[in-house]
Amino acid sequence: MASPASRSMHVRVKKPTFFPAAALIVLCLCCTQSRTSVQLLRMRVLEPLQAALVSLSAIRVAAQNNGSYTLREVGARNTIDWRVWLERDGSPISPWHDVPLYPDNKPGPVVNFVVEIPRWTDGKVETRRDEPLNPFFHDSRKNEPRFVESIWPHKSYPFAYGSIPQTWENKNVRDNYTGFVGDNDPVDLLDISSISPGYTGQVKQVKVLGGLAMIDDNTTDWKVIGVGVEDPLADRVNSIKDVETYRPGLIKALLYWITASQALSPPSPALGPRPRLSAQARRRVRSQLTPAGQYYKVVGGKGPNTIAGNDYVEARIMIAKIAESHGHWGDLLLGKEERGEISIWQTTDPRACGTYVKPGDATRRFGIPRKSKILPPAPRPAQYDRWYYLNESLSLITVPGDVVGV
Repeated sequence: MASPASRSMHVRVKKPTFFPAAALIVLCLCCTQSRTSVQLLRMRVLEPLQAALVSLSAIRVAAQNNGSYTLREVGARNTIDWRVWLERDGSPISPWHDVPLYPDNKPGPVVNFVVEIPRWTDGKVETRRDEPLNPFFHDSRKNEPRFVESIWPHKSYPFAYGSIPQTWENKNVRDNYTGFVGDNDPVDLLDISSISPGYTGQVKQVKVLGGLAMIDDNTTDWKVIGVGVEDPLADRVNSIKDVETYRPGLIKALLYWITASQALSPPSPALGPRPRLSAQARRRVRSQLTPAGQYYKVVGGKGPNTIAGNDYVEARIMIAKIAESHGHWGDLLLGKEERGEISIWQTTDPRACGTYVKPGDATRRFGIPRKSKILPPAPRPAQYDRWYYLNESLSLITVPGDVVGV
C-alpha cells in the first residue's frame, strides 16, 4: 500500500497559473536593475509567455465569430458507431475546444452551452474526449448503448443536458469545495428552459443560476443549473431561489431527480486511491455529503452518489467555478497539464502549436466522412418504454409478477 506521502504526490493543489504568470513577469521586469538581465528575461521567458497568452486569447476571440453551426451525422442513432460532428461554415470543429466559453468574449453569468442530451430523451449521448475534434457519440456499457430509465413522474431527462465549452474539471487538482479531483471532463450543465427541448449538437446561450457539487467515483462532477436566454424566465431570475417564484416545485423536483438519477449506471473503472486529506478536511467533506445519484443507478441496483453541501450552491460560486475550470482548460491546451486520452485538436488558431488543424483539412486528416449519412435509428430495448417507481428511501418498488428488465 502506498504511503500517504507517495499518494499525495499524485494530486496537486494549485490555482491555474495562466493569467497570473503575465503579472508575475511584469513585476520581475520592473524590479530588475540590470539591463542585460532584463533582455535575457524578455527573450527567454516573457516573449514565449506572451506568445502563449496571445495564442490562447486568439482561440477565445476568434471563436466569437461563430459563423454558421451545422451538424454532420453519420450512422444510426441508438448504436455505438453513430457519430455527430459539429461544423462551422461547413468544416468540422471541436465543440469542446473551438466553441467559446463566453458569448462575445464577455465573462459573466451567461455562457455558451453545447446540448448533448435533449429534454425527454433517454440515450446517453456524450462528447467523445479521446477522438479528434470530439464528436458526439452514444456511450456504451459492455459494448451496448446506454439509456436511462423513466422514473415516475419524469420522462427520461426532464431537462436538456450537456457541457460548457472550453472548461475542464482537472483530474490532477483537488477542488477546494469538495476535496476531490476533477472528473476529467468539461463542466456539465442542466438547462431548465421550457421553450424547446433542444437537439444534440445545439450551441445556445444559458444564464447560470447555481449548481450542485456531485461526487462520482471519488471525483468532482459539477452540475451547473441554468436557463436559456431565449426563455423569458431568464430575464426574471438570477438565482436558484428566484426560480421558485415562477416555477413552483421545479427546483425541488430537479434536486430529487439528480439525487436519485445519476446513481443508476455502474461505477466507472477504478480511478485509484482517494486523495489524502487532512483530518480536518475529511471531517468537513463528510459533513457536507448527502446520499445522491441519478434515478437510473437506483433502478439498476447501485448505491447512490453523494452531493457536497446538501444543497445548491449560489450563482456567484458557480460562475467562479466555471472561470476556474476555464483556466484549467487553458493549461490543458497549452500543455501545462498531462492530457492523457484527451484529444485537444482545434481549428481556430494556428499559433497554438501542436493542436491546430486547418478547418479545410480536418475531414481528410482525421478520416471524417465528407457528408452526413443518416441511417434509420436502431430500436431501443423495451425496458426503456416503461415507468419505474421509487419509494421515499429511493428503493425500487416492484409488485408480484412485475418483471423489471434492468
